[in-house]
Amino acid sequence: MERSPVELADRLRPLVEEVMHLSDVTLGNEQLGFAVRFRGELLRGSEEAFDRLDPSFAREGATLLFRKEDGQDTVLALSGVINPDPSNALVNAALFVLTLASMVFAGALYGLEGPIDQSSGGIFRAIVANIPNGLVFAGSLFAILGAHEFGHYLAARYHKCAVTLPYFLPFPGSLFGTLGAFIRLKEPPRNRKVLLDIGLSGPLAGLVVAIPILLIGLATSPLGSLPLNLAAETGSIQEGNSLLYLAAKFVTKGALLPEPLHYAGLSPVVYWIQYYFLGTPTPFGGTDVFLNHMAWAGWAGLLVTALNLIPAGQLDGGHTIYVLVGDTARRIWPLIVVALVLLGFVWSGWYLWAVMIFLLGKTYAQPRDEITTLDPKRRALAIFGLIVFVLVFIPVPLRVFGG
Repeated sequence: MERSPVELADRLRPLVEEVMHLSDVTLGNEQLGFAVRFRGELLRGSEEAFDRLDPSFAREGATLLFRKEDGQDTVLALSGVINPDPSNALVNAALFVLTLASMVFAGALYGLEGPIDQSSGGIFRAIVANIPNGLVFAGSLFAILGAHEFGHYLAARYHKCAVTLPYFLPFPGSLFGTLGAFIRLKEPPRNRKVLLDIGLSGPLAGLVVAIPILLIGLATSPLGSLPLNLAAETGSIQEGNSLLYLAAKFVTKGALLPEPLHYAGLSPVVYWIQYYFLGTPTPFGGTDVFLNHMAWAGWAGLLVTALNLIPAGQLDGGHTIYVLVGDTARRIWPLIVVALVLLGFVWSGWYLWAVMIFLLGKTYAQPRDEITTLDPKRRALAIFGLIVFVLVFIPVPLRVFGG
């Protein structure tokens, strides 16, 4: 039964006074965004106070929020309670099957070798013959994406936050066969600690799976010589480097790859800084690792992790920066958009991300309790999440030479 603001204020005030020294009570309305506002100073820890009030507010048909306003602790009562809608697992299952098929197809297309009959039948037979490699690719990438999404899911369930199963997104005909996956929280997280746990558990879980897949893939991938000129390179794709990817190649192959024939008159340090950020000069004739299907999936897993950790909006990195700096994240948002636009000069795909972040990246997930801050361990974890972003970020993800 929905109560009027006056009724809610009368019924909730005695409860709030058990945990707060009140300075004022304000009746709200739909335009103000709350039914009743209580302001003052909490008499006990914010987590304890929230846990004490939350079930009582729910019994009175109100949703509880904790905020800071004008330096005062603020308790808001919103009319109504959150009742998460039931999920339809058949949708998740159907998308899973479609995405798996799309990824197997993408993996079968990757690395087709030898002369291929260009007729429809010839191309079909070549793809079918390469399906075992497609299964290796799809299985490896699915393991990474699955770990990522179920990291989110299990963390949400641990904190008793209503959440959907993962939605995998097929993208037939693309390099990876998928646009990734996502879960949807059906209710706001309780506080910043919970938001961090849910947001960061995904990329960290995915990375725990991606790193061994990448290392095994690189260790079993051959070294070879790159073409001597652009004409010989036409039609090929060269993957970009993150700091972690460079380190993985060094660990498995004993060299920073691609290793150029020469440094184009630059010092090695300047060469690698320029190559990392700009992808140039192209190391024609140099040595590089030619990725097999498992290594390709591992590299894709690092890229997915990096994109999710961009510190803006509803992305995992957006949750991480928000729990650290709060509303200051909204002032960082324009800088991220500008940085992506500048990166677009070296890889045009960043223009699309700049548009998406510009349109959607200003809205951050807000927990119901904004007063409770991160404990030291979680603050360190959030900072570690930003460091991981720097390690896995790929300024120039892909370079395509000709058609």
